[in-house]
Amino acid sequence: MPTLNFRHIEIFWAVMTSGSATGAAALLHTSQPTISRELARIESITQLTLFKRANARLIPTEQALMLFDEVKRAYFGLERITRAADAIRQHKQGQLALVCLPAFSQALLPGVCKHFLDLYPDVSISITPQDAPLLHEWLSSQRYDLGLIEDSVAPAGTQAHGLFSADTVCILPARHRLAAKALLTPEDFAGEDFISLAGDDPYRHQIDSLFEGRGISRRLRVQTHSAAAVCATVAQGVGIAIINPLTALTYAPLGLQIRRVSFSIPYTVSVVRPLHRPDSPLVDSFVQALQHHTLALHHQLQGLTACP
Repeated sequence: MPTLNFRHIEIFWAVMTSGSATGAAALLHTSQPTISRELARIESITQLTLFKRANARLIPTEQALMLFDEVKRAYFGLERITRAADAIRQHKQGQLALVCLPAFSQALLPGVCKHFLDLYPDVSISITPQDAPLLHEWLSSQRYDLGLIEDSVAPAGTQAHGLFSADTVCILPARHRLAAKALLTPEDFAGEDFISLAGDDPYRHQIDSLFEGRGISRRLRVQTHSAAAVCATVAQGVGIAIINPLTALTYAPLGLQIRRVSFSIPYTVSVVRPLHRPDSPLVDSFVQALQHHTLALHHQLQGLTACP
């Protein structure tokens, strides 16, 4: 038994919107006899009387108007599909799932997300903070589109690209006596109240080893796993600290002074992409936003640490 196909619906739509077989033929770039023949076939298949002929005009019957209501709903659905395809092609819609160290969810990603979502307002972003080694395990399991790590070694099943590299910096409360210096030496820290990262933090180990090797004692006042908490505590005037430059820049508006140090404790951030997830232009665009933002932070850091 013959059934309607998309071409039949297209012809019916054209006739209803143009009001004549001639007009429909012009819309569909075909001939008027073809339109008339296909209209007769549509009426035969549906067993409906769709039009009354009045000279060159086709007057829709009540049955035609009822059928047209259904066709319009189908066309609107098709238009939504077309718009969705266009949005996908232009990366205007989609979802990104990110996993990172907690420090990045506070000190780096908010600014990057603002820049990215200004360009892609219909995209949604999910950020999951996680500490190592679970962070590396989750990236290896291909559960996320993108990750950020404090390392240059890619977890298994991923590839890592360097995103940001700079030495750690000293942060001081406003009007601290050491803020008068542009460059601080290890000896400048002797006897100072010090805010430290927790004992299991790798940067804590490097900092402690450096001072122990020089025989320099500090007064440890507060230790915490959170770099953000270190900054907030220093801003309260409790002591000074050595911390990663990204978090230092984020919390500089609290009144923190940022100073370079004469010793090098490198700080590296890498962006990690799982190897076994589908390629995504949206992820590529987010990586570009990360690169743009971290370059701006690097310039900002240079400006803040150039002079007291």
